[in-house]
Amino acid sequence: MTDYATLSNDKNYTIFQYGNRTIRFKAPYSLERYIAVREWENGYLVVTAKYSHNPDYEEEYIDLIPILENLYIVPDIFLKPIKEVRIENARCSGDC
Repeated sequence: MTDYATLSNDKNYTIFQYGNRTIRFKAPYSLERYIAVREWENGYLVVTAKYSHNPDYEEEYIDLIPILENLYIVPDIFLKPIKEVRIENARCSGDC
């Protein structure tokens, strides 16, 4: 198993993948794509994102802990081996 996870989007969903787990959750309606992961700290992400309502990139914060808990995934166990998160297959949800 690798030591990195991937973050992408597809239409109105954010997709976080690690190992054999794919976690999809609702993204902001105007999200076009994720550009870069600026910070990863044990389930908390700071990312650069592009939104259709703003010509500039924006900083966004994603906290995976409550999402994992709602899915009955133990955050400490699931997140421990992840050393890095990479942007992968970012897809535009509108006219990019």
